Amino acid sequence: MIRAIGLALAVALASTAVYADDDDDDDDIPAADMAKLKAALADIGCEDGESFKKESEGVYEIDDAKCKMGTMDIKLDKDFKVLLISRY
Repeated sequence: MIRAIGLALAVALASTAVYADDDDDDDDIPAADMAKLKAALADIGCEDGESFKKESEGVYEIDDAKCKMGTMDIKLDKDFKVLLISRY
């Protein structure tokens, strides 16, 4: 019984690790868009973020951008205009 539970747990953990790796493909941002993202950040007084993601609605999310006013999470629309700046 314990072996069966252990095996089921191992299979479940292995399958979630594979599933998590598949999500990374959605976050690929073309070099041209990355340059526009960094320019938009510079326009509002921020530098490189810790991570850049493109969400399904065409919204870009920048986590932990280093800004003059502190560390921020920023969302930009498909035209690289600011939608949200949040400080934590």
